[in-house]
This record gives sequence, C-alpha cells and structure tokens, in this order.
Amino acid sequence: MTTTDVKRESPARPNRVGPKQAVNDALTITWRNIRGGWRVPDNQIYMFIQPIMFVLLFAYVFGGAIPIPGMEGDPTAYKRYLMAGIFAQTMAFAVAPASVGLADDMEKGLIDRFRSLPMARSAVISGRVIADLANQVIVLAIMILCGLLVGWKIENGALGFIGGVGLLLLFAFAMLWVGAFIGLSVGSPQVAASAGLIWLFPLVFLSNAFIPTPTLPNWLQPVAEWNPVSAFVAATRELFGNPNLFSTDNFPAQHPVLLSLIWVVIIVGIFAPLAIRKYKAAATK
Repeated sequence: MTTTDVKRESPARPNRVGPKQAVNDALTITWRNIRGGWRVPDNQIYMFIQPIMFVLLFAYVFGGAIPIPGMEGDPTAYKRYLMAGIFAQTMAFAVAPASVGLADDMEKGLIDRFRSLPMARSAVISGRVIADLANQVIVLAIMILCGLLVGWKIENGALGFIGGVGLLLLFAFAMLWVGAFIGLSVGSPQVAASAGLIWLFPLVFLSNAFIPTPTLPNWLQPVAEWNPVSAFVAATRELFGNPNLFSTDNFPAQHPVLLSLIWVVIIVGIFAPLAIRKYKAAATK
C-alpha cells in the first residue's frame, strides 16, 4: 500500500467546524446532558425542592418580621415584594449545576473523549449551558406556581409577566457561563460545588432581594443598588408590577431593566470567552 493510499483511507479530521455543525454539536451535547440529568432523580428533586423551601421560609417565617415601608397595613406586601428576589436568587444559583457538571466531566476524562471527536470545542460548554437553562425553565415554572399559592400576584398584565420571565432566564443564562468558567477552573466537583456558591451568598444578601435597600446603612445602600442581583430583582418587580423600593433616585432606580440587560452583556461577554478558552486549554493538556 502506498503512502497516497494511506492518506486517502485516513483523512485528517478538521480542527475547525462551520456554524451549522457547531449548532448541531451543541444540541447533541445538550440532549446528552438533559438525558443524563434525569437519570439521577435525586439531583432533580433537590433542584426543585430548594427554591420551594426558600419561598415557604421567607413568606411565612420572615414575612411578618420584615415590614415594607409605606405598606405596613398590607398583609400581602412582603410576599409581593419577596417573590422577585426569590426568583432572581434561584437564577443566580444556576452557577452551581453548571460548575459541578463540567468539573465532573473533566474529572471523568470526558474532555479527552470529546477532544478526539470532530466537533466544535464550544459545543461542550454551550451544550451544558443550554441543558441547565432548560432545567431552570422548569424550576422557574414551579416557583411561579408556588408564589401564586402563597399570595404573590402578577400586577402588570401578560406582557409584563412574559418580560419578567424572559429577563430572569437571561440572568440564568449569564450566570451559567460564570458556572462553566468555575467548573473548568477547579480540580473536582466537590470544589466546584463550594466555589460556585460561596461568593454568591454575600452578593444575594447584600441586595434588594429580601429587604428594602432604604433599611440598610447609608454607606451600604449604593453598593446594594448597583449590585447586579439588585438590578435583576428590581427589573423583575417593575415588569411584574410588584412593590419596588429604592433609597435614592439614581440610575438603577430609574432604569432597572436597561441596567439588567447591560449586566447580561457584561457577564456573558467576560465569562463566555474565558470559559471557552479554559476548555481549549484543558483539552490541549
């Protein structure tokens, strides 16, 4: 057999693929992740029960102890104020499944297997992000039903509701890229679980998610109002027509939806390239 015959029988796989194949590869990985996730029902049960627990705890345990300025006589005021914060917090916590899932793939050597295939390198990460986003759609639907049951109301019509849901899913999409970067940067799923959440707790609680920012010390109020979590919470409240309180009449107070969209662009613009670069670096080791 000649050298020419060998080359014909073993064509070199291309290092780059076109946009159409990249989309198909991402959808294939998405289906693999969705199907694999539902084969572990314990993870899905935990994912759905945790936000429900937050709704019930804050609505019934803390609700009576946290007054909403100007609405002291309304027994449903805190529940109407609370739900947007719970929604945004849960979308922010989407960081965890993305980081743990990718760290687990790396630990099991799947990165090396994917590297051997003629597929888009971005598909591994984008497939994980899309699959986790699909899970977040289900989580958000469950939380909306739970919120309606405890007394939360949609007060701005169908278009406002659709806009609020869309904005929350955009927030989840952005945070999933943060989770992807963390998962590819740490050594194991156990470390990813901690690294994906430990910084989120101060970010969420130092916001307007659960308490009105006018109740914070004066020096903390600007920090809380420019917090990206606060932007999404305030924008969601505005779109849903729920109580929306600010301590000052600044840009976050006047344009929460615009600020939220700006945060999406910033977060995805920073962490999506970093995650893809981290994956490429891991795949060449």
